[in-house]
Amino acid sequence: MADWTAGYTADIAYTYGYYHELNPLRAKLALTYAGLACPEFQNACELGFGQGVSVAMHAAAAPTSWAGTDFNPAHASFARQLAGSAGAPVQLSDEAFGEFARRDDLPQFDFIGLHGIWSWISQENRTIIVDFIRRRLKVGGVLYISYNTLPGWASFAPMRHLMNRYADAMVGGSQGAVNRVEQSLAFTDKVLAAEPKYAATNPGIADRMQKLKAQNRQYLAHEYFNRNWDPMYFADIAQQLNEAKLQFACSAHLGDHLPALNLTPAQQEVLAELPDRELRESVRDFMVNQQFRRDYWVKGLRQYSPYERLEALSRVRVMMVGPRENVPAKASGPAGTAELRPAVYGPILDALADHKPHTLGELAERVADKGLSLAAVAEATMMLGAINAVLPVQEDSVAQKARTRTRALNNEICRLARTSGNITSLASPLTGGAVSVPQFSQLFLLAHQNGRTTAREMAQAAWTLLNAQGQRLAMEGVALEGAEANIAELERRATTFLQQELPLLKAMHVAA
Repeated sequence: MADWTAGYTADIAYTYGYYHELNPLRAKLALTYAGLACPEFQNACELGFGQGVSVAMHAAAAPTSWAGTDFNPAHASFARQLAGSAGAPVQLSDEAFGEFARRDDLPQFDFIGLHGIWSWISQENRTIIVDFIRRRLKVGGVLYISYNTLPGWASFAPMRHLMNRYADAMVGGSQGAVNRVEQSLAFTDKVLAAEPKYAATNPGIADRMQKLKAQNRQYLAHEYFNRNWDPMYFADIAQQLNEAKLQFACSAHLGDHLPALNLTPAQQEVLAELPDRELRESVRDFMVNQQFRRDYWVKGLRQYSPYERLEALSRVRVMMVGPRENVPAKASGPAGTAELRPAVYGPILDALADHKPHTLGELAERVADKGLSLAAVAEATMMLGAINAVLPVQEDSVAQKARTRTRALNNEICRLARTSGNITSLASPLTGGAVSVPQFSQLFLLAHQNGRTTAREMAQAAWTLLNAQGQRLAMEGVALEGAEANIAELERRATTFLQQELPLLKAMHVAA
């Protein structure tokens, strides 16, 4: 019998994460800040969409039509259910990449996204994907790709090899992915306890293993236990993508656009001497010991003039998506900690504190009397975007058309929240994607929509669901006993939801 998994872990479902970088609106912000032209996104594609949370959110919350494939039929089935609940324009299949690439009913795409698949598939499939991009991505179109990177993985790669060798030799595939993970982790404890010279030469390995052991087992199975696992140098990725006529545009991680957060002055000086964009990225990876890259590439890169860049930035719309008081005073990066200086960030955050969309041009006018320019506002926006305090937003007319779909999708996710906390995001027609909303907040929102408007009523509705399933809340790792203790804690959380979260969800058109 043919192995349809192609060596990819398939006996345990992938996680239900949402990834902002797959949102074309995020791509537009990053590209514009980098001084690069960006197309309008009419048709988009996600290859290897996992559970489909991102593709469902983006298809529901924006006018873009999406297509995609994930070889795991369980993933494709759930993704179709999720997107179908919104009536979103999607074509989702469980075809292998080769089958999907041969289809003749697909449009030319303005955006193609690959999150977390490139390093975990065969070179044969990578070749198929590059050819698909070459044929199907429009001139001017954008590719998002993420992958494990060298040199960041150089020291830890032997541990991954050891875990897999042990799993193959001593556990076997019949015991399931979770058992393979657990037994391999236990074995590495024994190896490290024996003080191998490898660990002495790489003193950070023990700490890294401890952090790894605390992570979700579904994630670990897919990250470390596939047949293919190939961290690559940026130059190797560039060589393959250049075959599809792609040029590196910029990082999809907004914080990477801020040199002071990532590089020392000496490192910045070295990079400034390198005119070649791709060589500069390779050297930068060594400077920060890069482990995971998230990048945008463009077919036919077009650079703005300095004046055009500022014009384009002035039209970018953003809004604050969390409480003003929750914005941290500092941000961390490879170069250390950077202070969000009150003289700069204070006036900008004050202007955004109404939780309404503002163009960067409007913000610049609001804070001009503080001596802040449009360039300063744009840089602060990138920092605030990197910590997801601020998100780019669509025009109101576009958002209005998406509200019916996002409302239907959010109703389905809140319904799923009654029995599972897997999906921790809801769709916003303003952001064109999703915002973080944890399970209990979804339960409170569901109760609120059903006419339970007080914190006590919402707590009792949530408790009815939890109690029917034998679930209890925990405080500092200790389960609460008795209905009153659980309802009291739920009421406390519901009060916070009503006072802080619900107004924000309404501002983002997530809640009515």
